[in-house]
Amino acid sequence: MPSNEGGGVEAESVRGEWLNYAKASEFSGLGRTTLWTLASTGQVKAAKVGKAVRFSRRSLQEFMESRSYPGSR
Repeated sequence: MPSNEGGGVEAESVRGEWLNYAKASEFSGLGRTTLWTLASTGQVKAAKVGKAVRFSRRSLQEFMESRSYPGSR
């Protein structure tokens, strides 16, 4: 599976708008604790239905892009 420099996979290989922890981690290269922290502080969109937590792929993409180094775009 191709990966980018951030350690995550290319956006096209992770499908769906709402990702579980495993797919969100695979997509972004971030760990479970970091993902939860970002969601709980409102830095990325997440939804909780029962015990399931889903992260917005678009929100994760926007977050990662906003944190990218100037020369890496």
